[in-house]
Amino acid sequence: MPGWAASMGEGFVVAVASGKGGTGKTTVATNLAKLCAETGQAAQYLDCDVEEPNGHIFLKPTVTERREVTVDVPAVDEEACVSCGQCGEICQYGAIVAIADKVLTFEPLCHSCAGCWLVCPVGAIEPKPLKIGVLERGAVGALGFVSGRLEIGHVRTPSMIGCVKACIEPGALAIVDVPPGTSCPVVAALRGVDLVLLVTEPTPFGLNDLKLAVGLVRALKLPFAVVINRDGIGNDETEGYCQAEGIDIVVKLPDDRRIAEAYSGGAMIVDAVPECRDRFAEIGRYVEAARRRRGA
Repeated sequence: MPGWAASMGEGFVVAVASGKGGTGKTTVATNLAKLCAETGQAAQYLDCDVEEPNGHIFLKPTVTERREVTVDVPAVDEEACVSCGQCGEICQYGAIVAIADKVLTFEPLCHSCAGCWLVCPVGAIEPKPLKIGVLERGAVGALGFVSGRLEIGHVRTPSMIGCVKACIEPGALAIVDVPPGTSCPVVAALRGVDLVLLVTEPTPFGLNDLKLAVGLVRALKLPFAVVINRDGIGNDETEGYCQAEGIDIVVKLPDDRRIAEAYSGGAMIVDAVPECRDRFAEIGRYVEAARRRRGA
């Protein structure tokens, strides 16, 4: 293939997001990352959809590192505690409460701000590690792979996403697979990226959620563009909306049974449907142009 990404020497972070699940976000992220790596660019795929990561199903990486991710939560020494209540007063999340001569902690509510153990006048509170998930690193050929998986029952999704994004390598083209929707985890995954690709489908539901996603990235003041997946299944209202709003449509991926069959079997679209390589190459060229504009 032509080396359309080989000249990208500076680091560049592309987030692939969607206003709702099921639009093909991971399909776009994994296939784009694979194709970029094949051009010779130092590229990474980072799965920040930590509540249900599935990029590994398609990329099938060789995992070389697996480690636990922890956050600090308060541990109270009841014998040393004088029940002054300062810990509960400073906590904005109700994660620690002084009741009579007891101090109760609610670890799922803790945001690890350290306020409680910093204000304790007798040093009765110390931080203790709490496991919130697992981080995996590896590779798929020349493509770097990073994925986080949040422990069931935990709500520290932004913290887990932060650990995944901390693995972005300087100078690499990083493709970040963002959680679906427009919630706090999405904001955590989008912060600091250089370009957002919003994946949608041309249906009324897809358009509604695309509008929500557009509102979010505009509020964050991030450059963005749209990828329309399953083109042909709905109507032209999504395309009309993008034109009216001055939003670039990078590429339209067809509604093709072969793509659905490849996806259901965990295969890469660029391998199973060769003509789709050109569509993903268009996305790659758009990313390169955005990188050049940033550096201009």
